[in-house]
Amino acid sequence: MSKQWEDIEHRLKLRNLKLSDYQDVLEIMVSIYKTEEGVWSKSEFRNQLKVFPEGQICIEDNGKVVAAAMSLIVDYGKFGDNHTYDQITGFGKFDTHDEDGDTLYGTDVFVHQDYRGMRIGRRLYDARKELCENLNLRSIIAGGRIPGFAKYADQLTPRKYIDQVKNKEIYDPVLSFQLANEFHVRKVITKYLPSDADSRAYATLLEWINIYFDKDEKLIGNTKSSVRLGLVQWKMRRFANVDELMQQVEFFVDTVSGYKSDFCLLPEFFNAPLLAEFNDMDASEAIRNLADYTDEIVSRMSELAVSYNVNIIGGSMPEYDGKKLRNVSYLCQRDGKVDKQYKLHVTPDEASYWGLQGGNGIRVFDTDAGRIGILICYDVEFPELGRILAEQEMDILFVPFWTDTKNAFLRVSTCAKSRAIENECYVAITGSVGNLPKVENMDIQYSQAAIYSPSDFSFPHDAVVAQASENAETTIVADVDLGLLTKQRKAGSVRNLEQRRLDLYSVQWKQKK
Repeated sequence: MSKQWEDIEHRLKLRNLKLSDYQDVLEIMVSIYKTEEGVWSKSEFRNQLKVFPEGQICIEDNGKVVAAAMSLIVDYGKFGDNHTYDQITGFGKFDTHDEDGDTLYGTDVFVHQDYRGMRIGRRLYDARKELCENLNLRSIIAGGRIPGFAKYADQLTPRKYIDQVKNKEIYDPVLSFQLANEFHVRKVITKYLPSDADSRAYATLLEWINIYFDKDEKLIGNTKSSVRLGLVQWKMRRFANVDELMQQVEFFVDTVSGYKSDFCLLPEFFNAPLLAEFNDMDASEAIRNLADYTDEIVSRMSELAVSYNVNIIGGSMPEYDGKKLRNVSYLCQRDGKVDKQYKLHVTPDEASYWGLQGGNGIRVFDTDAGRIGILICYDVEFPELGRILAEQEMDILFVPFWTDTKNAFLRVSTCAKSRAIENECYVAITGSVGNLPKVENMDIQYSQAAIYSPSDFSFPHDAVVAQASENAETTIVADVDLGLLTKQRKAGSVRNLEQRRLDLYSVQWKQKK
């Protein structure tokens, strides 16, 4: 991870390019291509935006474009596999763009060198795939450079070079990335970019096939409603320091991100192993010392969320401001934004051992994968909170918990199932397993992570989308369909939200004065 961007507070945003972005785009292209040869002129850039604005996308950070991807739609049969870059782009004018074409053609992808290693290129590729699916196009095709070939041109043919890259014997900065993003090589073409000396004017003709393509239907503007959840059932183990703890966190973030999860949920007090450092203190003093690590952990989790392109619900951690000790869950979004939700109800045990106090607010968070709520452990046992969030159009409720015994776990899980049914939403819960000898009040753990749904014909027969094995360190990765929630709320067998007798009762939030 580059130190150059590590200390920056990122605000990443995926959007369509605008003409005013040209100077940022020019700066990136010149830094990559070293000269202005092959760089889009401003008039070419303007025309590309004019003929196909939806296909020109970028990622900005705090208002500055740091990466971009350009594309157009073509009737691929008119060009065939033996085309050149200039032919298919109309010498950069994009007058070859055809709204009735069948193929999304990728013309360029570039990422600012300071942002390498943040997996921004993958975001652009994922956005292209989504565009291809939404426009109901047959595939994405692109001519790919093979800049690493120059070092092997005297030893290998282009075909053998490509085979060795496929087999991971050789790393090519462009082709290796494209293969990792589900593209396959259709063939090798020559004289694609005659000026590309590193590739010796060769290029790979790459294709990504849209498995949702329907030749009888045009799906312009349709948005996918499927959201992938990654839940971490975390094993408590001794960690010598924050670095060791975060190494384990990164392992699980990497794991669920590898399955392209939209969310990664950690358990309540997942950082409790660090309490072992304060064994010589009483419980209330130890937990306040643990709170000193919270800011650092949140900062590093936010970096992971950006780097691995996944929204992280960071379980919960103690927060101490010198007067009040609270239990807080941090939402680290993959665009760099950080939010938090306090635990409102503390258990008698938490109050007597640690002096924890409850927070005073609750809200729904807007994310790029739906509207979510967070209730920490005991809070899910209060049905009023779930209903208040449901009235704010929550789609998914995340519940990080810590329970020591099975009966404690059953209180959380049974209430979580109820919240899913009565509020017509998905509820994801996860806790920790194992034990922590000599860590007072956190010594034993019991968990069975799960994702619950409403109970009706559109959902699993037992209203359980996925469920982990009891008391084993593992992950759950499963898809939930937000579109089914809309269907449930409008046409379900029963409709709990719609059919409330508001003439008789209501649940109201009293703002603290």
